[in-house]
Amino acid sequence: MRQHTVVDLSHLATFGSGPRSPTWWGTLGFIALEGTGFALAAGAYLYLAYIAPGWPLSAPPPNHWPGTIVTILLLASVVPNHMLNGYAKKYEMLPVRIGLLVMCAFGIAPLVVRWFEFPALNIYWDTNAYGSMLWVLLGLHTTHLLTDVGDTIVLTVLMFTRHGYAGRRFGDVEDNVFYWDFVVLAWLPLYVLIYWMPRF
Repeated sequence: MRQHTVVDLSHLATFGSGPRSPTWWGTLGFIALEGTGFALAAGAYLYLAYIAPGWPLSAPPPNHWPGTIVTILLLASVVPNHMLNGYAKKYEMLPVRIGLLVMCAFGIAPLVVRWFEFPALNIYWDTNAYGSMLWVLLGLHTTHLLTDVGDTIVLTVLMFTRHGYAGRRFGDVEDNVFYWDFVVLAWLPLYVLIYWMPRF
């Protein structure tokens, strides 16, 4: 007669966070792919700047104030973002809900400013290669802002429903924090390329 070994695994957690979560690895994969996209776009910009005489092709430099305001907002968001991460690790529902609402506001505010940022580039996307690269760089980052803000809003709504009490949702909050850090860090070299390199 064949014997089967049975192990009681009921004591194991049904979800994980950080590297113990498949979602975290998926987020890391997204960051790797999207970071490569940013690097390729920045590389194309630098290549054109290297081969073009008189870069930025006689275009006026962009007004740096909208981009600077976006940068300040993004950097300021890092503090509440990491506070939210700490609350999520402790499974504290009320602070997590408040933190998510704060991060929704910090996500929407840069998008509002960005509405004015595109005209402040002082060049259209179809004017020349310089204008095209500015719009591509700013457009790429705007897409990432939109997707992360959308994800944050959906996660916030879930945390205010019965679905929020599922333990794995706190892991989702941690993944959201992780991705937002990428959105902030990715913007810093783009900010230099868009607003300060044409002034060098």
